[in-house]
Amino acid sequence: MKRLATLFTQSYQEMKSLRTVTICGLMAAIAVALSAVASIEIGNYIKIGFSGIPNRIVDYLFGPVVGGCFGGALDIIKYLIKPTGMFFPGFTFDAILAGLIYGSFMYKKPVSLPRILIAKLAVVLVCNIFFNTLWISILYGKAFMVLLPARLLKNAVMWPIDSLILFMVSKALHTSGIFKSVSVMQK
Repeated sequence: MKRLATLFTQSYQEMKSLRTVTICGLMAAIAVALSAVASIEIGNYIKIGFSGIPNRIVDYLFGPVVGGCFGGALDIIKYLIKPTGMFFPGFTFDAILAGLIYGSFMYKKPVSLPRILIAKLAVVLVCNIFFNTLWISILYGKAFMVLLPARLLKNAVMWPIDSLILFMVSKALHTSGIFKSVSVMQK
């Protein structure tokens, strides 16, 4: 428990850095651009998107506090830029929670496929399957249990795909030295 408190304290300290704010701004711009142009749709229900990668980079570099704040702010910014449907704060809550979860698993830890798979599984189970299904149920008046099987199938298919994409991008950034140069700037 003390390690988790230290992790959150260190991540909170990251918020005070101008470099952190600057990199978050750049990552937000990249995420907005990617959400507009970079996605692959397979049928009506499966969409492979790349706009979440900047979020995960922020989670990795700056931890759960910055990741949660970034995720929530970016969710609102994306909605303001390109509204789809009505705004629902539950989805913003999910973006914050996903940032907290990813940041807790990835901050100041080596990039590895098992770590990313476990972090993604936690987000899939808590945010995507439970909370998102609950929010969709509330929004559209459909029974939670009616929506659940299709959401389980979709997330079961996307979990390894999203994890592998995140791992490959993270590993490429780490190998190229970009992550190292950012962490050196932080000191």
